[in-house]
Amino acid sequence: MKMAELRDMSDEQLELTLKETCENLFRLRIQAQTERLDAPSELRRNRRLIAQIKTVLKQRELNAQKS
Repeated sequence: MKMAELRDMSDEQLELTLKETCENLFRLRIQAQTERLDAPSELRRNRRLIAQIKTVLKQRELNAQKS
């Protein structure tokens, strides 16, 4: 997902995407520990997506405080 797509989402959509991504990352970490992970790049992609979502949410929070 690109940052522009994340910025177009509502807060509720972002929260839901964040929750789903965190759960997916948890499952991927378990798979990595049991050595059954098909695509190790998925771990990195999920961590990055979580960071991007949190960044967008924080930016919105800071903009709301300034207003």
